[in-house]
Amino acid sequence: MARTHAQWKQFAAELNIEGRAFINGAYTSAADGKTFDCINPANGQKLADIAWCGEAEVDAAVKAARAAFDSGAWSELAPLARGKILKRFAALIREHGDELALLETLDMGKPIGDSTTVDVPGAAYCVEWFAEAIDKIGGEVAPVDPKLVGLVTREAIGVVAAVVPWNFPILMASWKFGPALAAGNAVIVKPSEKSPLTAIRLAQLAKDAGIPDGIFQVLPGAGEVGKALALHMDVDCLAFTGSTGVGKLIAGYAAQSNLKRVWLELGGKSPNIVLEDCADIAKAARTAAGGIFFNMGEMCTAGSRVLVHRKVKEQFLAEFKQAAQGWYPGDPLDPATSMGAIVDKIQYDKVLSYVDKGISEGAGLICGGKAAHTDKGLFIEPTAFDCQRPDMTTCREEIFGPVLSVITFDTIDEAVRIANDTEYGLAAAVWTSNVSTAHQVARRLRAGTVWVNCYDEGGDMNFPFGGFKQSGNGRDKSLHALEKYTELKSTLIKL
Repeated sequence: MARTHAQWKQFAAELNIEGRAFINGAYTSAADGKTFDCINPANGQKLADIAWCGEAEVDAAVKAARAAFDSGAWSELAPLARGKILKRFAALIREHGDELALLETLDMGKPIGDSTTVDVPGAAYCVEWFAEAIDKIGGEVAPVDPKLVGLVTREAIGVVAAVVPWNFPILMASWKFGPALAAGNAVIVKPSEKSPLTAIRLAQLAKDAGIPDGIFQVLPGAGEVGKALALHMDVDCLAFTGSTGVGKLIAGYAAQSNLKRVWLELGGKSPNIVLEDCADIAKAARTAAGGIFFNMGEMCTAGSRVLVHRKVKEQFLAEFKQAAQGWYPGDPLDPATSMGAIVDKIQYDKVLSYVDKGISEGAGLICGGKAAHTDKGLFIEPTAFDCQRPDMTTCREEIFGPVLSVITFDTIDEAVRIANDTEYGLAAAVWTSNVSTAHQVARRLRAGTVWVNCYDEGGDMNFPFGGFKQSGNGRDKSLHALEKYTELKSTLIKL
């Protein structure tokens, strides 16, 4: 039975939070004893002391991962057996779902209703999906000279570091460690210092499921941990989700060290295009509100630019303003809350600075524009600007907060040009009642995912997720993600 607001608050008061790193099968403090504070952004209260890992912990974890991988205890386990363990892991995530959801909500401010229905179930589904895929894929027998037998096989790549973001901590982590573990690798998860709690808890659940020591480890800490992993000569692959700027640094560190494989899922400034022939303007407006205000706008796929045809703009804005009223922020522990707190003071100040920038550049304020509940925590009103030009700051830079830019256009060619005029290419959407127009515009949009008459649909693991241009390389989700964590090997046998 679903918990009430009061029951969630009681659960939070009784929760015992683990803050240590998980190295070689055991929780451990940093060697120098350093910690940092984990703060609840909804009320400013301290949640726990978190181990501040450094190079000593990175070296220890990589050494343990290498030994565990080389032992074959996981990498050489029969695919079916590995799959059974991962299914147990997924089952434990579901069994402890309320605890993990609460950790997520306390840690980064997202509504408990989202943590319980989106983030935690999505992580369990991801692990389970890849567990079931392990024994469904194989290699190839190449068509070669009859005097030869040519085999093409995939092998686990080795030690994989997963540096994951703070906006969907457990879900984005699962998109990395799910396929990496399924492929037979040893994984070191480096959660964001803004949201380390669920990753730390998952480590024990992984061990309880039967994953061998050294195969799943967690190193909380600041950016120095990610840098040390990216530079480490014995890390074979690094998968990163975060900002484009940091992604470029990580790619550089890999080049400086051992040319480890690097997979990057980076930023976005996604266009949501409402054409003149959109069949349901009200639905488009409601969906646009959800596309920018869900998860407080802290999404790489956020529909942060809405491009509206001039002839339907007035109707769209009227519907949008009404829809935005349903996204006013509240206590994240209240199941009725649709929008929670901004993750920390740094991000809070950054978002408000963009709001000030939009106002100073002359963008028209459609709604919001201010902080909310300033006596309680880090909350910002759902905000939208009517932008006179597509080159205004709020139209071009990734804000990562509940701030929308509305841009007017007159022709489809103009809309596509504005949509593609960005360094990013993660996602896009188009609203039209014409199926030919839908296909034509979708083909022209330079984005890894294009939605038609919807936004942010498709939690199904069958769809690859990733972007064009400076939104990164490689793909999370789907069987394509398994490929990232393997090496191809050709074996030729002369008869």
